[in-house]
Amino acid sequence: MTRYDRYSLSTDQQQQKQTLNSPSAAAAADRKLDTVAVAPGTTMTDEELLLLERANAERDEIFLRYDQGRKCDSIDAWEDPMFEVYTQADRYGFLHPVAPAQSKEAELLQHRIEMERVKKWVKMHKNWDAAATKENLRRRVMKGIPDRMRSAIWRKLLDLDRQIRENGGMYDRMLDCARRHSPDIRQIDFDVNRQFRNHVFYRERYSVKQQSLFRVLAAYSMYNTEVGYCQGMSTVAAVLLMYFDEEDTFWALDVLMTNQRYAMHGLYIVGFPKLMRFLAHHDRILTKCLPKVKKHLDKHEVHSVLYSLKWFFVIFIERIPFSLCLRVWDIYMMYGERVLTAMAYTILKVHKTKLLRMKDMDQVTDFLQTSLHKQFGYDDDYVIKALQSSMDELKKLKLLNLPPPSANELPTMPRGQTVEPSTKARIGHRNEQFSEREIALKETVLYRSESKNEEEEEQYNNGVQGAGDRAATAEDEDDERTEKDYDDITEDTVSQLHTGVSTSSLRTIQSFTTFDTGTSLATSLNSLVIIDSFDDYCDNDRIIEESTRL
Repeated sequence: MTRYDRYSLSTDQQQQKQTLNSPSAAAAADRKLDTVAVAPGTTMTDEELLLLERANAERDEIFLRYDQGRKCDSIDAWEDPMFEVYTQADRYGFLHPVAPAQSKEAELLQHRIEMERVKKWVKMHKNWDAAATKENLRRRVMKGIPDRMRSAIWRKLLDLDRQIRENGGMYDRMLDCARRHSPDIRQIDFDVNRQFRNHVFYRERYSVKQQSLFRVLAAYSMYNTEVGYCQGMSTVAAVLLMYFDEEDTFWALDVLMTNQRYAMHGLYIVGFPKLMRFLAHHDRILTKCLPKVKKHLDKHEVHSVLYSLKWFFVIFIERIPFSLCLRVWDIYMMYGERVLTAMAYTILKVHKTKLLRMKDMDQVTDFLQTSLHKQFGYDDDYVIKALQSSMDELKKLKLLNLPPPSANELPTMPRGQTVEPSTKARIGHRNEQFSEREIALKETVLYRSESKNEEEEEQYNNGVQGAGDRAATAEDEDDERTEKDYDDITEDTVSQLHTGVSTSSLRTIQSFTTFDTGTSLATSLNSLVIIDSFDDYCDNDRIIEESTRL
């Protein structure tokens, strides 16, 4: 039984409970939404009616929990980790068990430089439309936006004031609509609690920022129904929420998804057309500019899809240090999608020598997915200068820009004109009838996890050096396997990524990616099955995680 199977209340009973506990939520639910065009009634079986009732009760219960926030009386211990194992937070709010090493002199120098830049940025912000600002903007963005000015400047670069002015009241209407109809609430709830578990904003269950993140994603799932919700969106929205309030984040997410400069919509829709363009273009760049590295990666079967998903899907979050990631985000806001191809090339270029010394797939993938995030090896200024050089180099070679997009990479339907989801979508993936292949794959995932647990326990009992430390801190790990995680597998079907980029046949690859329950590709995880054809995958609308946690 999963955490939501216990909900047997009817929709009416659940709404009555919500009315008693959350007057504001009840008032919102009582408002009639003129943006929803209800589909003509269809005959449903008794089983479908039961499942639909269960889905409605589940959605109402999840919203109730977020409305209650920290006052919710059913927060499990595993959902709300303790702070005691961490010594301090860095300047961006991330908690560390060991204080980041930085000398007092370096810290004072960094502070002095940033304060000087703040003065210039304040002046530019006040005179945003002036000729001097337009002349200096690109150069100063490359030098880095001071963190205390990042919110104001991102707001200008994304033109959020215009978005909010032209769409007054839309966010509240979409949030109300999500309370009634969104089929993605269950998956959004799971992912909100997985997001940035070591950040002060998101660590506590149902904290203010978790509430905001949940509401933004819920509202957007109804505003842009062609995408709905995909796990990668939670990562992007979580970073935006570090600098914006709730409604601003909603519109910033929409700009990143639909503006042609960024067009992240094409990354998250079924079929992932923009991902395929990114991967193919990245391979062309490597073949032209880094042939030795390309040959070395191909020799060890390290295809670009193995290491670059978080580069393209979530703009390098959790693949490079966060301070550097923010610098890349600054430039991305300024220049758009071409920054991603140039930064992907830059990472491999600056680490070329180290990569060529690696002798197998595991070394390469661990380095690109884990090691660089902890210690990139170069300071941020050096990397940004290398990025600028890469952009100039690729521009000369006419490789900076992606090939033209397909027609479906931008929304084809008006946003905000929500049609009530189908019965199948509202019920969700609660069908207990799995194929033999899905059952076998589910058992394989469980077997791997159980085997790893047994191996760690055996190492601990035998006194292997270091195992004790791992066991002592295991319950504080962000991606620890729990019984609740395994329950997710029993609730849903299992999918595979059909890349079309890889030439390998059916095989298991560690440290790759995961999928969300019902829309599209998302964030990196622990294991995946790759097969030859991508087209078959695009037709499969029952997509979920093979792995179980971030």
